[in-house]
Amino acid sequence: MTDLLLLVPTPTELRVLEPRLQLRVQQVGGTLHLCGFGPVAAAARTSQLIAKFTPARIILVGIAGAIGDSLSVGSASVFDEVACFGIGAGSGEDFRTASDLGWSQWDSGRGQSNEGGSTIGDVLPLLSAQAGSSADEHSEPRQLLTCCSASGSPGDVALKARDFPDAVAEDMEAFGVAMAASLMAVPVQVVRGISNTAGDRQLSNWKIDEALEAAAEVVLNLIAGNNAAG
Repeated sequence: MTDLLLLVPTPTELRVLEPRLQLRVQQVGGTLHLCGFGPVAAAARTSQLIAKFTPARIILVGIAGAIGDSLSVGSASVFDEVACFGIGAGSGEDFRTASDLGWSQWDSGRGQSNEGGSTIGDVLPLLSAQAGSSADEHSEPRQLLTCCSASGSPGDVALKARDFPDAVAEDMEAFGVAMAASLMAVPVQVVRGISNTAGDRQLSNWKIDEALEAAAEVVLNLIAGNNAAG
């Protein structure tokens, strides 16, 4: 059994994060691995790594785009829950989420006693930063929105916010990781550095390295039990 499984989506993110986190992760008996780009790869790879390492907990760390103005570009945050956009029916203004359609993303079926009768909808809880740090106090849960495709314009962001008005950032992996972990009863924390404003595809405006450096500091604090997560 491994105490900690630290997941990073892409080699681009790993380039900045690995030198800052690898040694500390190893010191606490953990292991660091790529989980892949997008929710499908992330869910599949996370399932594979859970089976291999049986971790006590998982931390996913990488970049995200801010929705609204509660999170600043270059900062980093721990999220309280993750929602999923893109699973349902229709597109654009006609899109309806799985929950809108009356479906669960996972439903064991009431007759399947070995499956425990569990269901998973469009939102999954995450393990928040541990209580006791005033730096991470916020009145509402911080919701991260996982999308199959990142927003390409402010209009895309507005469509997502229509269905998930509580989302304060978007990523492409957290729901897949959380789904795989939930099915295996492994707690997950998600740390995202805010590299850009969602919908802004002008890379010159992005602060990828700054966001990842901030995210690395948050992860180090979480590992140490000092949750100055911002």
